[in-house]
Amino acid sequence: MGTAILSGILDACHQQERGASQESAPLPSQFIATVASEASQQKLTRHFEQMGYAGQVEVMVGDNLGAVRRADATMICVKPYLIEQVLGQDGMRNALDGKLVASIAAGVTIAQIKHLAPSANVVRAMPNTACKIREGMTAIAGPEGPSDRALLTAMFSAVGKCTFVDEKHLDVCTAMAGSGPAFTMVFIDAMVDGGVMMGLPRAQALEIAAQTVQGAARLVQETGQPPAVLKDNVTTPGGCTIAGLLRMEDGGVRGTVARTIQAATERAAELGKK
Repeated sequence: MGTAILSGILDACHQQERGASQESAPLPSQFIATVASEASQQKLTRHFEQMGYAGQVEVMVGDNLGAVRRADATMICVKPYLIEQVLGQDGMRNALDGKLVASIAAGVTIAQIKHLAPSANVVRAMPNTACKIREGMTAIAGPEGPSDRALLTAMFSAVGKCTFVDEKHLDVCTAMAGSGPAFTMVFIDAMVDGGVMMGLPRAQALEIAAQTVQGAARLVQETGQPPAVLKDNVTTPGGCTIAGLLRMEDGGVRGTVARTIQAATERAAELGKK
């Protein structure tokens, strides 16, 4: 996820330099990425070289403290169970003093991070895997000043859309935005299986299902109408759509999806407690 976000930010930097970006806040021009192994360092270095940004990214192995000392702001892109190990390192508290720290570790609260870095300006963010194609959705909680808010908006807008929420809502945002792509893939996969069952070649069924889901989402975004209204617009009396919708209701799809979000939210909250 960190690679996807940084790749998007670098693209946005390039657009900003050419005057093609709409972002109002200036983006950073130099970046440091830290990894745990030389193999990861070589892989990441090649990735940014292929993008044409090798001169803007320095990839370091195992020196989180050195990177943080040199940085003006830090993004923590590790699993929740590694937060204490990374931030508890000797000297890290002082290195983060007064700096913006953005964490994408699911379930780890601002208070937990502030316990390890009390003088840092800590925010939480939850992006999703669609950041890889610049179509991500990121929920952000905690920025204290307008300059930090503007910087975070510019950074995460580079990989999709972002919204600011109260921290108490970030676990459900983790379920909806962070886990949502996986849930949506199950729905698409089920549509494809249904198409194959009824005789369509799998490749064509996948093309139709994926574009249909994408188009339906764009309708919600661009018309501003509730999904229920858009659903009714294609539901004619006695037609095939209402027949299919009733079968979905028989199967409890609506309740299952809602409970899926509930279960994922509860699990997200548990992750930060381990």
